[in-house]
Amino acid sequence: MQDTTKPFLMLHLGLGSFHRAHQALFLHQLQQTGDTRWTLAGGNIRPDMADTIEALITQSGAYTLETITPQGERSYTRITSIQTVVRHDPMLSGLIRLGADAQTRIISFTVTEAGYYLDAKDRLDLNFADLKADIEAVKEGRAGSTIYGALAAILKARMQTGAGAVTLLNCDNLRHNGDRSRSGLSQFLELVGDSNLLAWVQAHTSSPNAMVDRITPRPTAAVAERVKAATGVGDAAALMGESFIQWVIEDNFIAGRPEWETVGVEMVQSVQAYEEAKIRLLNATHSCIAWAGTLVGYTYIHEGTHDAEIRQFAFDYVTNDVIPVLDTPEKPCPINLAHYRDVVLDRFSNPAIADTNQRVAMDGFSKIPGFMAPTFRERLARDESISSVAMLPALFLAYLQRWHAGQILYTYQDQAMDPAVAHAICDAVDPVAAFCADQSLWGNLTGDARLVSAMREAAARVHQFVQRKAT
Repeated sequence: MQDTTKPFLMLHLGLGSFHRAHQALFLHQLQQTGDTRWTLAGGNIRPDMADTIEALITQSGAYTLETITPQGERSYTRITSIQTVVRHDPMLSGLIRLGADAQTRIISFTVTEAGYYLDAKDRLDLNFADLKADIEAVKEGRAGSTIYGALAAILKARMQTGAGAVTLLNCDNLRHNGDRSRSGLSQFLELVGDSNLLAWVQAHTSSPNAMVDRITPRPTAAVAERVKAATGVGDAAALMGESFIQWVIEDNFIAGRPEWETVGVEMVQSVQAYEEAKIRLLNATHSCIAWAGTLVGYTYIHEGTHDAEIRQFAFDYVTNDVIPVLDTPEKPCPINLAHYRDVVLDRFSNPAIADTNQRVAMDGFSKIPGFMAPTFRERLARDESISSVAMLPALFLAYLQRWHAGQILYTYQDQAMDPAVAHAICDAVDPVAAFCADQSLWGNLTGDARLVSAMREAAARVHQFVQRKAT
């Protein structure tokens, strides 16, 4: 039974820096207008970030966000929208209890692109041990540690308690993120064999597509020091991000939503144009700069962006290959893509953000099929050059070869990568051909002669680039 005296709840899975600098901030801003009809609760589905979670519990969910403009102007906001922080336990009992509460009307999540385990055909990739383990766990009535295993346990409890409909809101950088995470969940429930829960999910949930954008580096001790100096508050959960922020959401909420539009969220019928621009112009370019910067010894994204040659790689990729397929006479783009490109590069050049190549370089095995392969397909379908876009995976291949040789000076994280497969690519007599033959990266382009040819030329350019920087 709904309690009309209590606010509605948005339960978020994944209390990482991005959520706390983005979705939590928007709800905080809404509450500051006097609209307190919604509040936030959250926790993690895996036992990570334990220190941050404990700090948030100690601080009753409050924390300070530092934002920085490209001109170096800093501002500080004490965010209080997260009213309940759930400490992790293997059975996810706290999250399940909240998810089954009738006051909960939205369950949102940020688990990174690779956390959805979808192959090039949007089928669940059962080569991942944790995904297979979750299928067995849910069959046995236990919660899992993947987004699907967690949602299955939460939604099962919600169905059993008759708590009513709920929106599943994906907040990750995944193209068509609502549709695809919904498809992944449906496939998961089919594999579990729970037809009743699958039918309930189909009837009682919605999954809007959404586009999110704000650069949010991993917080360092220096952030907490600046927060203390500026505000006088000691904050073990302080974080920082750029001043730019954007959230575009399809208005498809089955059980109500906050009036986010009053604080700048764009509620639209379709996010596709925004999504494509963000994923191809920003996310792919970000990775390009991180991989190239790592290869020549830079630590931070802004260093690579200030390098004229690296910046040109990114500029050419967008200008030559991406804009022509996203903005056509038949289907004009509602966004000024050239302006968006320049804004993106300006944002990346901000030294105050100190965003690391390590953070941005991760998950190449999901970023290539998700962020870059579509441009290859569309250019080739029009019989057009792919020389500029080919530079991005060529940079990643060179980066992967450094990783293979143990020459990356930080830990590379990639949920979608099978290390044995990656090492085999690098050990191959012809690494370019082996790389282009990887189905998980290229889907229906796997082994395509045009792809292999363009990648050979791009790999040679990358080699020359690295050699020039070394002399």
